[in-house]
This record gives sequence, structure tokens and C-alpha cells, in this order.
Amino acid sequence: MSRRDALRLLGGWGAAAVAATAASPALAATGGGATAPAAAGAGTAQPFVLAPLGYAADALEPHFDRLTMEIHHGRHHRAYVDNANRALQSHPELRALSAEALMANLATVPESIRMAVRNNVGGHLNHALFWRLLTPGGAKAPSADFAAALVEAFGSVDAFKTRFTEAALGRFGSGWAWLAAKNGKLAVISTPNQDTPGMEGYAAIIGLDVWEHAYYLKFQNRRGDYAKTFWSVLNWDVAAAEWRAARS
Repeated sequence: MSRRDALRLLGGWGAAAVAATAASPALAATGGGATAPAAAGAGTAQPFVLAPLGYAADALEPHFDRLTMEIHHGRHHRAYVDNANRALQSHPELRALSAEALMANLATVPESIRMAVRNNVGGHLNHALFWRLLTPGGAKAPSADFAAALVEAFGSVDAFKTRFTEAALGRFGSGWAWLAAKNGKLAVISTPNQDTPGMEGYAAIIGLDVWEHAYYLKFQNRRGDYAKTFWSVLNWDVAAAEWRAARS
């Protein structure tokens, strides 16, 4: 890639980067089980860093087990971070771009690293949000304003949960189920592999990892039980903060 092409690329991504920043709350881990809502931030900057969980790996037991959490966070997520940084190391013209901007503009990422960026930068973004959503100590039900938005979009909170679980179970192979927002409207969607809602212009609010590595040690092939258990550990305060940031 020539310097001229790189400058054109960066210039073309400026507006997208600003949009991604406005739609995406900061995904830094909270410490010590804190449940403070996320605020809109400057996106996920390079080089990417694996943040600590911010809570003990066994804090979600008996719902999610310690060993799965340790392997999922410490090995799988770490691999996404390391591989993303490695792929981008030889492309300094891309270093100023956030993870959100990269994922929103994959078509302009050099083909030689496009799939590595898609899989690993996407994996980093998806998991960073996932760990925050699992932070212990938050509300176990949506706040009144968030619940009202769910009722407006899906008929009831329970109807939303049913639709979300269907998306999780309907994803063939590996991927994610999401509550996401686009143009002010809530939707339940599903993405394959480590694709992100931001690739389609959505802001992620709630995400459930349905890769087998997320649940197989405890639930084996019972993805439905895993998806049902998710509601026992979801921090609705974090979800509400993501929803409010998506509206701003």
C-alpha cells in the first residue's frame, strides 16, 4: 500500500470512526465487581490489550464454571488479542484506527490480513463486551426505561428473551446472538463466527457467545441450557448502559 493510498484510506475512514465512537461504549473491564455503567469512549485503540475480567473466575458459579471462564478469557480471548496485534503489526498505516472502525470498514483492509482482522479484532470486541455483561452484582432485571423499550420492540421482556434464545439456538455452528440497535430501533440478530453487529451498522447491547468453547465443559451439547442460564448472570445495569449509549 502506497503512502497516498494509506492517506486516502485513513481519510475515508474518518467519518466511520467517529460514528463507531458515538455508537460504542467503552469496553474496558470494571474492577472488583463494580457495576458502574459504561460511558461512550474513543473506541478500542491499538495495540489491543486483554483486560482482566475484573472479578474472580469462579464468581459466576454455579451458573458458569470457573474452568470455562479461565480458559475462555485467558486463552481464547488472549489468542484473539495476540493474533489481531500480529496481523496489524506490518501495516502501520492502520495503527491509528480503532477496532470498531476496522470492523466497520473491512472491505478496505488489505486482503492479505482482512480475514485475520475480521476474526481476531472481531473476537476481541465481542468478548470485551461479553465479560462486562457478566460482571457480578448488577441488576437482575432491566430498568424501567430499558424494559419499556424492550416492550415496545418485542411486546414484553419475556418475548424479547424468547426471541434472543431462538437466535442463539438457531445459529448453526459458531457465532453470537445479539440485542442490537440501529437507527434508534432495537432488534435481535445473530452473527457468524466473530463477526460484529458493527459490521452491519448496529450497536451491540447484549451479546451471547454460542461458540462451543463458551459452554461445552459445563453444558456439553446443551446449548439451550446454557442460553437459559445466561439470564441468571446477565448484568442488566451494563446492558442498560450500552443501550443508553447507543441512543446518544
